[in-house]
Order: sequence, then structure tokens, then C-alpha cells
Amino acid sequence: MLRRPLAWVLTAVLLAEAFAIAWLNWFLGVVVGRQRMSLAGLDPHVMSLSSKLGGLLFGLYFVLCALVTLLVAVRGRAPAGVGRVLLVSAAVVHALLGAVCLALIGPRPFLFMLAVLALLVLLLVTYDREPGTAPGVPHPRTGEPGPGASGTEREPRDSVPGEITPPAPTTP
Repeated sequence: MLRRPLAWVLTAVLLAEAFAIAWLNWFLGVVVGRQRMSLAGLDPHVMSLSSKLGGLLFGLYFVLCALVTLLVAVRGRAPAGVGRVLLVSAAVVHALLGAVCLALIGPRPFLFMLAVLALLVLLLVTYDREPGTAPGVPHPRTGEPGPGASGTEREPRDSVPGEITPPAPTTP
């Protein structure tokens, strides 16, 4: 079951991060709501509600990213389509949050964001398709095109129909 430890670790980290971010924004929303102070004329209730909703949406975003990594771990295949876009956007978010953490909070949160960014990039880079399975992609060792390169399976190299072999050199 734990054949893909990188994806399992990243799933756990993203789930923990989703709950932590949702809780932190909820807590900040409660604090803003209890202070009854306006910032530049904004209603404190609106600020509190927007902080809580933003935290929930951001948490759900990370839960969705964790679901994609869980599917990668279970299936053993690279994410494709929307899942890949979600993980790339999560990597960008972690890079930006890492820069903000370094500037405003300190090196420890920055290192955490950097570690999660590294895990996301490793997941996106290492879980690639099997060599030679995509149409037209050559196998790295044999150089043969993958199945379906011309619509059908390729025959062995010695008996490819229609292949022109150069004539043997003749001596005069």
C-alpha cells in the first residue's frame, strides 16, 4: 500500500496544512469580530465573515490538492489535466507564501513552505508516464517509438514493413 511514499507524505502534509490554514483564518475572524473596530471604515462583521470564508475556501483548496495527491499515490500515475493544474498552482502558492513568510514571519515557516514546494515539484516531476507508453514517445533504452505511434503496434525492428535498407557496398 505504501509503494509511493512521496505522494502519501505530501497528502498528509497538505491535509494538515488545509486544517491549519482554515483554523488560523477562522481564529482571526473571531478575533476581528470581537474587537468591534473598523479598519478604514470597513464593517468588522464583514471583515470577520470574509476571513472565515476565505479560510474555509483556502482549506478546501488544499483538501482538493491532497485528494489529487492521494489519487496519485493509489493509482501510481502522474496527475493529468485539472489535477496537474491544481498541483502546479499549489506549488506557485507555496512559493509566494514562502516569500511572504521569509519577509514577515521568519525562517522556520519559510523552510516549511520550501519543503512543501519541493515535495510538490518532486511529485510533478518524478511521477511521469511509463517510458514508451505515450504515442510517438521513444523508449529511452531501445529508441523504439511507443505503442500507437502510427495507429498500430510496431513490429520488431528486424521486420518493419516498408523500411528501405541501404544496399550493401560493392567493390569494383
